Amino acid sequence: MIWCVEDDPRIREIMVYALHSSGFEVNEFEDGKLFLEALETEIPELVLLDVMLPEIDGITLLKKLKGNEKFKDIPVIMATAMGEEYDRIKGLDLGADDYIVKPFSMMEMVSRVKAVLRRSQPKKTEGIYSVGGVCLNLEEYIVTVDGKRLQLTYKEFELLRIFLSHPGKVYTREQLFMQVWNTDYMNDSRTLDMHIRTLRQKLGDYGKMIETVRNVGYRLEVDYDQKNL
Repeated sequence: MIWCVEDDPRIREIMVYALHSSGFEVNEFEDGKLFLEALETEIPELVLLDVMLPEIDGITLLKKLKGNEKFKDIPVIMATAMGEEYDRIKGLDLGADDYIVKPFSMMEMVSRVKAVLRRSQPKKTEGIYSVGGVCLNLEEYIVTVDGKRLQLTYKEFELLRIFLSHPGKVYTREQLFMQVWNTDYMNDSRTLDMHIRTLRQKLGDYGKMIETVRNVGYRLEVDYDQKNL
């Protein structure tokens, strides 16, 4: 979910349309107060944040985000006006991931959103994927949860590898069968459900991060509230 915080309704409408057209889910806010209220119930994948906002400006909102342990890792792209070099530098110093200068093209905006999302995903380092307390080592074929080694079957290991390599991405049942079972023919659809169920059980509380997307498949929900783990 991409959140656009922009007080100009014309600009906001175009931004939302461009992001929707590129396949993103979007939520829009006309001021910082509404944005902060929404954060109490949901955490976005990325925020497009205008600097010049009524009541609470974008720099102040950025400080609030980066100063809060729960929100500090949310990627933020600042939108600044031409010539506002101080705001751009200030935003980057405070932890903004990128900035875009008005007036900007929608293609540039979408491109920057995609680039920041790629950079913000958990990195694969020397065959290692890690999200939260779950770590998968491809080189040694080892999975640990909060530092404790976990015994997984080959299929469970492959499912976890797929989820950890692209957190947040929804995988259809057909895609998972093709990648793990090397077939798109699901003779018994319960086979996948059974493996997901046992994988969740073995992961303990972290198993709650594997989310069922109704009528589609599964994904690793990286925004799951860690306080519930």
